[in-house]
Amino acid sequence: MTFNNKKLEYRVTLDTELNLFIVFSKEDESKMATGTTIQNAVTELQKIA
Repeated sequence: MTFNNKKLEYRVTLDTELNLFIVFSKEDESKMATGTTIQNAVTELQKIA
């Protein structure tokens, strides 16, 4: 899925083996972050994006 967070566009995937959400920046796919919730992962991505 692709989402837009007013400042950041990102794509979300779920790793079902690790139970982690992984978000990728749409502008730069090499930037990614993980979290136990989508919001945690987005917050981490915002720190590096």
